[in-house]
Amino acid sequence: MASIFRSEEMCLSQLFLQVEAAYCCVAELGELGLVQFKDLNVKESRFQRKFVNEVRRCESLERILRFLEDQMQDEIEIQVPEKSPLTPLPREMIILETALEKLEGELQEANQNYQALKKNFLELTEFKHLLKKTQDFFETEANLADDFFVEDTSGLLELRPTPAYISGKLGFTAGVVNRERMASFERLLWRICRGNIYVKFSEMDTVLEDPVTREEIKKNIFIIFYQGEQLREKIKKVCDGYRATVYPCPELALERREMLQGVNMRLEDLLTVLTQTESHRQSLLQEAAANWHSWVIKVQKMKAIYHILNLCNIDITQQCVIAEIWFPVADTVRIRRALEQGVELSGSSMVPILTAVQSKTAPPTFNRTNKFTAGFQNIVDAYGIGSYREMNPAPYTIITFPFLFAVMFGDCGHGTVMFLAALWMVLNEKHLLAQKSTNEIWNTFFHGRYLILLMGIFSIYTGLIYNDCFAKSLNIFGSSWSVQPMFRNGTWSMQVLKTNPLLQLDPAVPGVYSGNPYPFGIDPIWNLASNKLTFLNSYKMKMSVILGIVQMVFGVILSLFNYRFFRNTLNIILQFIPEMIFILSLFGYLVFMIIFKWCSFDVSVSRRAPSILIHFINMFLFNYKDSSNVPLYQHQQKVQSFFVIMALISVPWMLLIKPFILRANHRKSQLQASRIPEDTTENTEGDNSGHIASVGAHGAQDDHDQEFNFGDIFVHQAIHTIEYCLGCISNTASYLRLWALSLAHAQLSVVGSFAAGLPPWLPVWKVPFPRFWRCSDLVQIVTVSC
Repeated sequence: MASIFRSEEMCLSQLFLQVEAAYCCVAELGELGLVQFKDLNVKESRFQRKFVNEVRRCESLERILRFLEDQMQDEIEIQVPEKSPLTPLPREMIILETALEKLEGELQEANQNYQALKKNFLELTEFKHLLKKTQDFFETEANLADDFFVEDTSGLLELRPTPAYISGKLGFTAGVVNRERMASFERLLWRICRGNIYVKFSEMDTVLEDPVTREEIKKNIFIIFYQGEQLREKIKKVCDGYRATVYPCPELALERREMLQGVNMRLEDLLTVLTQTESHRQSLLQEAAANWHSWVIKVQKMKAIYHILNLCNIDITQQCVIAEIWFPVADTVRIRRALEQGVELSGSSMVPILTAVQSKTAPPTFNRTNKFTAGFQNIVDAYGIGSYREMNPAPYTIITFPFLFAVMFGDCGHGTVMFLAALWMVLNEKHLLAQKSTNEIWNTFFHGRYLILLMGIFSIYTGLIYNDCFAKSLNIFGSSWSVQPMFRNGTWSMQVLKTNPLLQLDPAVPGVYSGNPYPFGIDPIWNLASNKLTFLNSYKMKMSVILGIVQMVFGVILSLFNYRFFRNTLNIILQFIPEMIFILSLFGYLVFMIIFKWCSFDVSVSRRAPSILIHFINMFLFNYKDSSNVPLYQHQQKVQSFFVIMALISVPWMLLIKPFILRANHRKSQLQASRIPEDTTENTEGDNSGHIASVGAHGAQDDHDQEFNFGDIFVHQAIHTIEYCLGCISNTASYLRLWALSLAHAQLSVVGSFAAGLPPWLPVWKVPFPRFWRCSDLVQIVTVSC
């Protein structure tokens, strides 16, 4: 139970493993997840370590797996195994490497063949459409061409055995070009050729696909007629510059028809081969998809194991691996059992040796978590990880964090929606975990499902306290206020209603106030009051201050448990006590005044209630002559003066006493060390001399570690004192954000109700609330005195 509230006790041990068993033992320790290895090769770079080649091989396998993932993306769903695969043995790495390299080679070959076939298919498709468009063009433009090239000596009805562009020695170039380049392509041809060409364009009906990028391509077919070799060369250069594809189009119609038939036959053959190639490629991807996730986990585990082995030392004989590990003392038996299983799995005969060693370095902080507490522990660790064996604030955050959120949220309707969404995630967590979603936003919400669940529950509670449900009040128990007595005693009349836009309920009138407050939460009549916002702001602001100061005092109390655990009496007397005096004398007294005023001044005497703000300001100014602000209680002046003096005394108490006591203790220890008689016995043996030299070096190191600097300690204590005193003030003001965000949420909810067409004075439940509801048609703005 203590491990929940305090970090685990850790142990540093030296581990000796046989080289053949090191891999399996580290794998078993990795499955536990309870061991932290120290880097014993700090002076060596990552490229100089023993298992760097194995790490590179794992990185090569990761590259292949990324390639497979890219190929399967948006095409084949990757299958996720129900259980995580076991760590592969070193000999299995060769089998896995061979399988992945073979699969990569086959897939790359299939991709290359598919791209080459697809490119050929694209070219033939373009050629097919070009032949069709060219044939249609020559048939429709035949008369125009004959008229253009007719000779003066020819008869009017003479039939030409050959086309006019052949007898007139007119050449043409046909091809395709991207549609978006068509306009500039035509314009450049016209300028370069000076208008001595005839260009015909036609859009290709079929949308093609790029064989590499698989993006849609829209192209136009063009035919350019020219005369002369120079124009042909110019047209060729322009086509090359615009990446236009030029195809050899026959001049005779019969040849074009024969070539079109041949192209159609080749397209049919290519389509068959493409289908077979794609089928083979899909089969390879299906094989990869079935094992991809398992392969990834195996490679990651192997890489992690070799990375850990690079942190270890290997003795001179290259037969033993030496490691230093931190682990929780409570899990010593589990770790020894894991090492024994690793040795059995490797077939080694040498039993691993685990011996505890002493260390001056601070042990790592380890807080044991489960699926419920992990989210709250992550929130605490985001602000900073505590020192070794300090109190862990995460268990308290399970309540305080969602509750303070609910204070800001404060809407039982919205809280119910949040609670139901989180409850759905909790009830279906096994199914949702099995989906292995990679959506970052979804994973953020899912991993915090228990946090959201508690935030929803507390939001429902605070929403009932605020009596706020989708920006409307709930009239569950019936209001403690009534409008009818104001009319019965003659205070209000129809003439008063017509002449006064604002009216105030007088609790002194019998029957207006029942004398008993609303049983739970805010009275729903405040939903009709014009000063509703003023009242709620005052209430939420004071409540935020109370919650903030209580939480800060609780944090200071937790430090007492740390001081007691580490037996630091000096910090208890010189740090904890003055801190408590300071915060309780000022801000604890502020909480007392707020609660005392709430309990002492009810609705009947609320007009005479003094201002706490004025009292608190006058407390520091020692001003007690303000007749406009009556005292809260007798002897208030003496009590407040005493608290201010105690707060002032606690500041030098924190600042000055501790550094001087530490300096006195240091001088005392130095004086005691100087009185220890020196050992004058000399030993001439080499081993003993070496032992004395070793002890001397160790003692010098201890003196260096315990070096005392009074200036640094005094500055550190001054910084701590200033931060604490100013932090008490600034953090108290920061807790007002609870009130500010609650106000913002409430106002946004009101805006939403306006957008929905609901009147702002409409309660959600009006059946049990007949007393003031019948008068709401006459009085829509009521000021309630409280």
